Amino acid sequence: MNDIIKHLQAHRSIRKFKPDPVTEEQLASILASAQAASTSSNIQAYSVVGVRNKETKRQFAELAGGQKHIEEAPLFLVWCADLNRLQTAVRLHDDDEGEELTQNVETFLLATIDATLAAQNATIAAESVGLGMVYIGGIRNDPKRAAELLKLPHLVYPVFGMCLGVPDQEPDIRPRLPVAAIYHEEIYDDDVFASSIKEYDETTKAYYASRAGGSKDTHWSKEMASRFRKDRLRHHLHGFIEGQGYRFI
Repeated sequence: MNDIIKHLQAHRSIRKFKPDPVTEEQLASILASAQAASTSSNIQAYSVVGVRNKETKRQFAELAGGQKHIEEAPLFLVWCADLNRLQTAVRLHDDDEGEELTQNVETFLLATIDATLAAQNATIAAESVGLGMVYIGGIRNDPKRAAELLKLPHLVYPVFGMCLGVPDQEPDIRPRLPVAAIYHEEIYDDDVFASSIKEYDETTKAYYASRAGGSKDTHWSKEMASRFRKDRLRHHLHGFIEGQGYRFI
């Protein structure tokens, strides 16, 4: 196993950080690595907003459901799908500068995927220089407020946040599903799902109990059943994203 593979497989989410700042040199390397990620047709349909202001981080922590690690992390990055810059570029070659960018579901997916690929490159780069991180999907609890805090314009929406800093904890690596549950040869075959999930439930039951000092009796499929209750899904997102100017046609 080479060093890159070891590095990737050692990933863990960090929710406790030392007060040391993320240096400008570190940030420059992280952003350069993010920009090196694959991007559809070189469109680069994403932007990143860095937040260091304590009060802004406090408000993000609040809207994300009280996640204090947002407030405590020295740097909070918000990764955004961004068609605004693309529209500006297209208008440079368009007779009608007021015309809207042509869109459909593909352009929404393209921008969201570009932001995600760039963020994962940034994660790998950050961890390689001794930093830790955790993704924050909770900013989508109130995307309108998140957009207001960052002054996001038309055609930009926040996909997720990322806490970044020097780790002040060493959590166990969270076990993943058996490879048989996620890899298919030639055709998709879900016959193995039931046995793979049962196997994984046993693994995660031990993990959750150990992580919580033996006090949490749960496992993966039980957590998923809870996570995907109707009342826990963010039904407001469709309206918000359309309000930002995205079109699903």
